[in-house]
Amino acid sequence: MAPARSIVDIAWVEVPPGEPRRAHAWRLLRAMLPADAELSNPCPRCGGPHGPVTVSHAPFLAGVTYAGGYAIAAVAATRDAAALGVDAEPEHDARRDAAGMTGVLGDREASVREWIRVEAALKADGRGLRVEPSTVTVAPAADGWTATVPDGEVYAGWDAAGPPGILVSVAVLSPGSPGV
Repeated sequence: MAPARSIVDIAWVEVPPGEPRRAHAWRLLRAMLPADAELSNPCPRCGGPHGPVTVSHAPFLAGVTYAGGYAIAAVAATRDAAALGVDAEPEHDARRDAAGMTGVLGDREASVREWIRVEAALKADGRGLRVEPSTVTVAPAADGWTATVPDGEVYAGWDAAGPPGILVSVAVLSPGSPGV
């Protein structure tokens, strides 16, 4: 299998103020996917159009995230990944930085980078914040990091290049993983 970083394509676009972020993100995805791919994102709980992105009619996974005025999209072929999650946050945010991040990953102070790694893994897991973020264990790995999600899987992850001032993390599950 290719190194994890090479199996996911990532693109981003700045979203002009007042324009719909989703439209920009889906334009990115359509440019990254085959022409016959169809996109949807029904919420698993209510059916509204704000759930995880699903791809039909093409063997790909896709994900989107929004941060600091950018839409960021990620795509992987299903031969290379059984699950995909991407998350991003501005490296600096005055309100968040003033409040700190104590409590978002347990009792200790967390970093933005730690938070987006956990979020990427939870998005790949599919349950999102229905899993308590502080229960996810992130550990260094040879080519990035791993994230172990309780009652889930171990995801391979890495910190990806992104727009200026935006931190991006990606998590994937290998097609050969035990739970797949």
